[in-house]
Amino acid sequence: MLTAQQYRMKAAEYAGLADSARSDSEGREFRALERNCTSLAANKEWLAGDGTALVSSGVDRARAEEEQILRSFGTAVIMRWSTLPNKIQRELFEYASSIGDLEKTTAGQDRSLPSQPSG
Repeated sequence: MLTAQQYRMKAAEYAGLADSARSDSEGREFRALERNCTSLAANKEWLAGDGTALVSSGVDRARAEEEQILRSFGTAVIMRWSTLPNKIQRELFEYASSIGDLEKTTAGQDRSLPSQPSG
């Protein structure tokens, strides 16, 4: 398990790789990895904090836990992205885009994720 400082160093490394990427898609992948490492560093720092930023309620705690799980899952997908078949990459991208559209149209409302598309 990396420290917050190591995650930040990794993020800086990915930023450099994104700047020298051979293609736009490669640059986007490196930028996504950079964002994830930055997020993981912030999470590590929060976890190592003095407890003043504790989540206030069970609902908030559950949402924070869900967000952490989703962030970790997203990081895992991004780390393995280049090994996925193009068809799966397209489907994941389209599904993620539709979730983003859903979040924009239901901003501020309590919502659940749409069911998985039948394939």
